Amino acid sequence: MAEPFRVFTSKVVPLPAENVDTDQIVPARYLKVTDKAGLADALFRDWRFDEDGSLKDPPFILDRPGMGGRGIMLVGDNFGCGSSREHAPWALTAWGVRAILSTSYADIFRSNSLKNGVLPIVVPPQVHARLWALLDEDPDAELTIDLAEEGILLPDGSTIDFRIDPFAKQMLLAGTDELGYLLSKEHEMAAWEAAHSPRIDTVAGVR
Repeated sequence: MAEPFRVFTSKVVPLPAENVDTDQIVPARYLKVTDKAGLADALFRDWRFDEDGSLKDPPFILDRPGMGGRGIMLVGDNFGCGSSREHAPWALTAWGVRAILSTSYADIFRSNSLKNGVLPIVVPPQVHARLWALLDEDPDAELTIDLAEEGILLPDGSTIDFRIDPFAKQMLLAGTDELGYLLSKEHEMAAWEAAHSPRIDTVAGVR
């Protein structure tokens, strides 16, 4: 279960690289890790740390002053390509990312993100360019993400609309997934089954 997705305001982590694959987001050697909270240091591990565990110099964007606590990332096109791994959104949420803005995502990454509390927002190229220009002008600009209204509020008061799959939206707002949704309907399903006789006799006859 993830935290229910609420309206939130945050500064933005800029990562303009395109075609960032899941092995860069979380290297394969961390795929046996089961503690989601412990994956924060695995996020972009090889881009952030030297082999001895020290931070690279100059530091990667996540480790620069003022980046801690930012819950939105603005990234390049085709983010999350490569192999499927739930550890990618796990690591993002462990670090504190709740929403990502890009022109496109790999399908599997987008699906895994929606099931694990990360909102992958798709914006058109012209809007993407506008957001980069905004951060160039003010790196500490704050955006407000409103999933229920499917909108992004900019500092100048204007709004960028986005679209999200209705069922995925419902799951994020509730802080659950498909299994949690089905379990929440357990009493309704039991009541329906009690009121309806089986349409097919599945009991094999004895010869």
